[in-house]
Amino acid sequence: MSDIDDESEIFFSIKFLGRIQVVRPGGMQTLTDAVEALQDPNIEMAEKMKKTKVHLFLTRTAIDILEHKTKFMLYSCALPSVSFCAVHPSQPKILGFIAKHPAADMHHCYIFQSKKFSHLLVSIIGDSFRSYKQNQGLQGDRDLVVEALRHKNKVLERENAELKRRLQANGEDAGGVQNIYDNESDSDKTSSRSGQVRFFSEDDETPLQRNF
Repeated sequence: MSDIDDESEIFFSIKFLGRIQVVRPGGMQTLTDAVEALQDPNIEMAEKMKKTKVHLFLTRTAIDILEHKTKFMLYSCALPSVSFCAVHPSQPKILGFIAKHPAADMHHCYIFQSKKFSHLLVSIIGDSFRSYKQNQGLQGDRDLVVEALRHKNKVLERENAELKRRLQANGEDAGGVQNIYDNESDSDKTSSRSGQVRFFSEDDETPLQRNF
């Protein structure tokens, strides 16, 4: 077992027996059938690796399988695609995990052999998967909170716009009433002046006042 400086990654140097397409995404029987097929010398398949030594990298988001000497990437499986991981029930050195193909509706079982780390590897893969799901759940909760706040903000903006519109409408009505009052006041003044008519005669210069 080896680990590197980045605490978010860890790798194991183990033997890779190969991968095989499986019908079901999980189950111990699926794993044992896949192991039996890879170990059967009468079965020929392109992805049988003949116990090739590899680096199995575990990160926070994926499981990467690299060729030991060249560090060439053989396979990379995102953690969400992993659906099953276990140690072989009768061969404790054998372990495997099942993952969905990233671009097709099929699953593959990846088979490894390790004298010391089989159970530890399965435990770490399981912990990594649960940690990823938990982080995704927390992220989902945060996204829901942000979306709720955005929705609330939009509602408040609409309410503020409606309140502003009403205030403006009320202000215009008040101005219109004031104009009416002003017009009526001017009319009263005019009527008051027009209601006092003065008549003058040549003999009597005393003004006569007639009120209408």
